[in-house]
Amino acid sequence: MIDPKRRQQILTLALPIIGGMVSQNVLNLVDTAMVGMLGAAALAAVGMASFANFMASAFITGLSAGVQAMAARRLGEGRTEVSAEPLNGGLLLAIGLSLPLAGVPILFADKIFGLLVDDPAVVVLGVPYFKARLFAMVALGVNFAFRGYWNGVNLSKVYMRTLLVMHASNIVLNWVLIFGHFGLPALGVTGAGIGSAIATFIGSGLYLAQGWRLARGNGFLRGLPDRATMLTMLRLSIPTGLQQFFFAAGLTGFFWILGRVGTAELAASNVLVQLLLVAILPGLGSGMAAASLVSQALGRKQPADAMAWGWDVAKLATLGVGLMALVGLFFPDLLLRPFLHDGETLALARLPLRFLAATMSLDTLGMVLMNALLGAGDNLRVMTVTLVLQWLVFLPVAYLIGPILGLGMTGVWLAHIGYRSIQAVVFLAIWRSESWAGIEV
Repeated sequence: MIDPKRRQQILTLALPIIGGMVSQNVLNLVDTAMVGMLGAAALAAVGMASFANFMASAFITGLSAGVQAMAARRLGEGRTEVSAEPLNGGLLLAIGLSLPLAGVPILFADKIFGLLVDDPAVVVLGVPYFKARLFAMVALGVNFAFRGYWNGVNLSKVYMRTLLVMHASNIVLNWVLIFGHFGLPALGVTGAGIGSAIATFIGSGLYLAQGWRLARGNGFLRGLPDRATMLTMLRLSIPTGLQQFFFAAGLTGFFWILGRVGTAELAASNVLVQLLLVAILPGLGSGMAAASLVSQALGRKQPADAMAWGWDVAKLATLGVGLMALVGLFFPDLLLRPFLHDGETLALARLPLRFLAATMSLDTLGMVLMNALLGAGDNLRVMTVTLVLQWLVFLPVAYLIGPILGLGMTGVWLAHIGYRSIQAVVFLAIWRSESWAGIEV
């Protein structure tokens, strides 16, 4: 059993994070519905451009893990007066990295998009949207740095509130700019990109205002971060950024393999992935809470308490996700029928969904402990484990099982489940070893 006070602390930190993530999913659904009214080409253009933007910006999202681990460690050490100095370093890196990461793709957006899509109509619609999203990369980097800080110092409610305002702004701006309300021209797909970009900058402005109000006394914008802070930030953020980038690239490879299996299989798998992205939100949010709690305990020089926080969060998250997964295990059609109307495609997705539901608790355990290790500063080992298992084990095995041996979509998804399960067991073994307890952050 988990002590009620500890359970309350976990939920107080984790639930706002999960709520912010859920709001992102709602935003994606609303955006999809709006753009879908413009036709299939528009929907395809936004989908591919969004994924290309995710690939381009994946590295910069690693700033969040570095800021969170360092801010939480300073809080645990009782050095609240300098807890915002890692945020200063994250903001500096966000500005410096976003310029080349966004500038190069903007210059070659036509060629990049042409490599991804064959349909000229989709390219014409997608390139302006892609460019608009890239222009907001500096704001995206700023937002991720702030996300790490707020979660690291137990102010995840600030993170959630800002996301809700940002996403509400995005919906309104897209409605105005896509369809041309209030006397503005109807910009279509380009308007969707501009609306999302403006909303991202609105989020940055809100974060900066709240940072000035809530974190000024903790060193926010007091001056340039020192060399030690920047080196530690790079040591933590670079592995996580690379992990995010290669995960996105690996997901591309996964869909390419499924496309080689068959079109119906690809369609069914797209629905499974969307359901999976919703199902993992409690695990991801709980993992971010674990990262802060573990780092704070290590800052207090209490490795045993850090270990206990990892286990407590993992128990709570795996139980909650396991209970929710029962719906997919016993009533898969309840989740699949709103998205899949063809009987053949529905049949393809049913068994893999049951397998995914049956193993969601183990996957959640892996996600929580992975983030707990990030909170402890073990970022390089986390990156190594994830990249080796995804790129040297899962993708080759999935290609062998699917396109070569012809074992179909279920075989490919079983390979995915196997790789995620092995990853969870590896992180469990690392966590039990306590080899992370002495890492300085």
